[in-house]
Amino acid sequence: MITTLRKPSHSVAMLSRPLPIRNLTTSHCIPEEPAVESPKSTVPSLTFSESSDEPEEPPRPRRASTKLISQSFADVQRIVGEPGTKLIEKCCGGGCCMAITKQDGLSFERVPLPDNDAFRAMQLKIGPVPTTLTNVPEVPHSTIHLVPCKKAEALASAPKPTAPVTDIKGQSTDFTPHQEVATVVEQIDTKVHPPNFVQPHPPYNVFSAKIFNARELTRPGAEKRTYHFDLDVTDYPEELGVDFKVGGAIGIMAPNEASLVDELMDLLLIPRFLRDRPVLLKTDSGRWPTVWGDDQARELITTRRDLLTWCADIQSYHPTKPLLRLLAEHASDVNEKKILMFLCSAEGQGVFCDFRTGPYVTVNQLLHAFPSSKPPLDHLLSQCQTLMPRFYSLSNDPHEACVPANGCTRVIEIAVTVHETPHFVNDQRTGVGSGFFERQARKFIAAEEKGEKIDLRIPMFKGLMANPLAREFVSDGPMLLIGAGVGVAPFRGFVQRRLKNANCANKVWVLQGVRDSLLDELYSGEWGVHEDELKKVVQSRKSDGTQKGKYVQDEVLHQADLVWFVINSLDGRVFVCGSSKGMGEGVEDALVRVAMQKGNLGRDEAQAFWNLKKDAGQYIAETW
Repeated sequence: MITTLRKPSHSVAMLSRPLPIRNLTTSHCIPEEPAVESPKSTVPSLTFSESSDEPEEPPRPRRASTKLISQSFADVQRIVGEPGTKLIEKCCGGGCCMAITKQDGLSFERVPLPDNDAFRAMQLKIGPVPTTLTNVPEVPHSTIHLVPCKKAEALASAPKPTAPVTDIKGQSTDFTPHQEVATVVEQIDTKVHPPNFVQPHPPYNVFSAKIFNARELTRPGAEKRTYHFDLDVTDYPEELGVDFKVGGAIGIMAPNEASLVDELMDLLLIPRFLRDRPVLLKTDSGRWPTVWGDDQARELITTRRDLLTWCADIQSYHPTKPLLRLLAEHASDVNEKKILMFLCSAEGQGVFCDFRTGPYVTVNQLLHAFPSSKPPLDHLLSQCQTLMPRFYSLSNDPHEACVPANGCTRVIEIAVTVHETPHFVNDQRTGVGSGFFERQARKFIAAEEKGEKIDLRIPMFKGLMANPLAREFVSDGPMLLIGAGVGVAPFRGFVQRRLKNANCANKVWVLQGVRDSLLDELYSGEWGVHEDELKKVVQSRKSDGTQKGKYVQDEVLHQADLVWFVINSLDGRVFVCGSSKGMGEGVEDALVRVAMQKGNLGRDEAQAFWNLKKDAGQYIAETW
């Protein structure tokens, strides 16, 4: 209901809204003001007295943000033209779903769509396209420039490289940059280690960790594949006293797959003899390609392959309008250009919204879908996101990680689950980080089966040693660990540390959710001598109509007495780790219900209770 505030004894006319002007915004979605004045509200309100000494102010126009435009589901559907729940599910948050729907005076044409698998896989629902498009962005400015240079000039102007360190014990080469200065350039093999200007952990360089061991934790038939890695960090340099911590996470500089890089350069028609030739890179500003360096202009010597392998993320982000506008500018096919321009325009915002919220589309797929577009590499790099580190939690106690091999080899352990998404070529494609780990693991396992020793490296650095899991871990006090999938990996290190203290053996409990205990229960039998007493495995089961589904959050409710005891004990901790979708949300709701049941609280009070525990460091949820 719309009401108008009034002063006593003063009649104020209803302010009418100007007629909406059709433009490029969502103003057409605001309904017209009712013609009939609403009755006075009977709710008492603050008023001004006629005898007040203050001068009377003229009534101010009401702002649009104070107008109630909907009161029910029917109002929402009338305004947006579709159910509100459907709108929320597909909305990317940028307001692009509120597309211009008025088409008065527009003429349309049927544009032939590209006939290839890459375009069809994007599932774009493009009908007749307006012949006149509005609000099309300008061609984005290139902030990156590649200048050809002769090899001799490149060697003279390049920063002095660092010498590799030969591992006498393992007969391998450490490509980590060190302080010693070498006299030749080809010291860092960028096929296995990033260039030294890629520095996500300033002032420290990326460390080349040798794979000490690798194995698959899941069995054939598991829905997701998970691998375990032992990484040799014996020679990791000192960093101001910061050491690896239980529950900490290391950063991994994973490269783009070599075949994808070559495919991208093929699509851009970059000659093979230029791909590894030194080139002068100039940037106008920003941190790229250093990840977390200073925001400044840069000039450095590199190669096109190194930039695409280590610096540009070509598969993890949804396409943006500037990227599509760049492809349109360099598309030689008229129909491809029209479609790309339509996706950039105000008239194509609805289709663009579906595009952004649909399946992930890689840069390679875009170039396959619009094969006539061949933008210059430096312009394309200007629109690509920086290839960022991936973080993985330690799955062991790093303080007791000495392996009696060749003296004492210090190892850290991590578990990696392979992330897959649909792809138009091989049905599935792996993520940047998890795909890199799987390729390394398969190489190691294949060599081990042949009885061969292989030198495989993981570019890493000490990442998050002050993350919530590491920061809130305490050596005493009851502790409940709730995780599903690879989320239980850091809890293995927690248990290893706790079981060293005999007084803590009965103060730690683990609730582990798995899909199938025979296929994907991680680290079964590797938790210590008290595993049967401290760990409860919950096998997930979807509801099929004949039986109710069962998940790890259901076990949380079943263990309500234990949950309530732990969280109300001195130094008690409840840790939750895993996927936020489904598991994380379900466990949070279960904990609230436990507080309602055991504490005789209302839902709002129970939520406030867990928020207080979170602020106090007793409830820690690390979800993704």
